[in-house]
Amino acid sequence: MNINQLLDLAVTKNASDLHLVVGFYPQLRIHGELMDIPGSEVLTPNELDALLLPILNPLQKEIFNRDLEFDFSFEFENKARFRVNLYRQKGRNAAALRLIPLTIRSLEELGAPTIIGNISDLRQGFILVTGPTGHGKSTLIASIINKINTERAVHIVTIEDPIEYVYPKGKALVSQRELYYDTKSWNNALRAALREDPDVVLVGEMRDLETISSAMTIAETGHLVFATLHTNSTAQSVDRIIDVFPQAQQPQIRLQLASTLESIISLRLVPTINPGRAMATEILFTTPASRNMIREAKTYLLDNLIQTSAEMGMVSLENSLASLVKAGKVSQEVATRYALRPELLMKLLQ
Repeated sequence: MNINQLLDLAVTKNASDLHLVVGFYPQLRIHGELMDIPGSEVLTPNELDALLLPILNPLQKEIFNRDLEFDFSFEFENKARFRVNLYRQKGRNAAALRLIPLTIRSLEELGAPTIIGNISDLRQGFILVTGPTGHGKSTLIASIINKINTERAVHIVTIEDPIEYVYPKGKALVSQRELYYDTKSWNNALRAALREDPDVVLVGEMRDLETISSAMTIAETGHLVFATLHTNSTAQSVDRIIDVFPQAQQPQIRLQLASTLESIISLRLVPTINPGRAMATEILFTTPASRNMIREAKTYLLDNLIQTSAEMGMVSLENSLASLVKAGKVSQEVATRYALRPELLMKLLQ
């Protein structure tokens, strides 16, 4: 199979990822599970390089040869986009290709709680979408931002590595900036963002102290900022942000985060009884109580706050999983495997 045939198969099978590794068959991830592609052969180094060569331009080859890993994206035959991570393993090239649909699905189509749609009405603040890799963070943020794009005449600036979803023409002005092609660094792009008259800013991923600090500063100056983190829960997300900074700075960062944070949404894509995956969510909306907990380093209390604030739209991961089980979408066994507090899930299911 050539690369076009593999990409077409990924689109046809609605796979989330295509993996190309020397010594293995090409593999698709479908409904969260990896499987060999029927009729394919174990990849040799030459065969894998022949697959990758057609999708790389000279600049991309140069960056990959220099850094030994590289992220980029491309559109495939008006069928889908693919986000590609090239890397080396055992001295040989390898690639993981994430399928990104050309059409941005609505929150309703994603199965997201209705309350999340209210975020698109915010004028300023810091929105964090968290969860493990491959559990829908980029997709959910794209859905919220596209809702803003279709409903509000604002300037949306995205800083991405690489650009994933491409936003259609709506009421908003959308500027999408990609590392290496539109900016030389995250920090340069974030510093420049304030001079670009943005209303909404997307920081593709908060990777280090400088990125986190810049994102919070943009939120603090009256903008709506979206960012992602690879964390498992609300409390862990807050602690991760604080712990990046030196001890002496942490009290000030707690004040800054407490004043700017509007919501944390933690995601899981959970295998369903019928083949597929369903979205489970943990949602925090900040209140005077939660802001006080962040300021006073009592983030361990946030879990209890979420569990007792359902009337404000907050949802614990266990409540979300329990709803999926009761609706007959997810088995109890699978829900237990994804729960952070299995004993709480069992109580909710009694």
